[in-house]
Amino acid sequence: MTPMTLNLRSVGLLTDEQFAQICQENPEVQFERNAAGELIVMPPTGGETGKRNFEIYIDLGIWNRRAKLGVAFDSSTLFRLPNGADRSPDVAWVRQDRWEALTPEEQQKFPPICPDFVVELRSKTDSLRSLQGKMLEYQQNGARLGWLINPQDRQVEVYRPEQSVEVLKSPSSLSGEDILPGFVLDLTPVW
Repeated sequence: MTPMTLNLRSVGLLTDEQFAQICQENPEVQFERNAAGELIVMPPTGGETGKRNFEIYIDLGIWNRRAKLGVAFDSSTLFRLPNGADRSPDVAWVRQDRWEALTPEEQQKFPPICPDFVVELRSKTDSLRSLQGKMLEYQQNGARLGWLINPQDRQVEVYRPEQSVEVLKSPSSLSGEDILPGFVLDLTPVW
């Protein structure tokens, strides 16, 4: 199953409160909303994608507990980006000082912040083009490092501010660079 985009222009754009209410009343469904206000219904992941996502969560989580430099999030967290889109990266991380600058209410709801670091993991049913669009959106909204991991083609696209996308063929690991100092993701379990 692929994501489905619903154009709601004929009934009017959802307010932030209406969008939050739809999400709360349908907890078994994951939604996103693009900058144009279209509602995107996200399918659940299959076993292989869920397993790969978990491997990435574990590595980032262990590093984050030791480094104590920020806050890590799973794919069920929805971020309200500066351009008005509401997005749920597969894995996300926000620097501690940026997270603490949010009010407790903002932290509790859909945080109005673009993560510093994002990962999108392509499943067999994901359109590469749509994931590349999401990665560019994160980059344009303030993400400092992003990885689009594509197991089907055994490649990773690396997104950095004001730089061209770097494509890595069959890397064995990825560095968190200066954004996640000391973090190295072993891609063996992902491939």
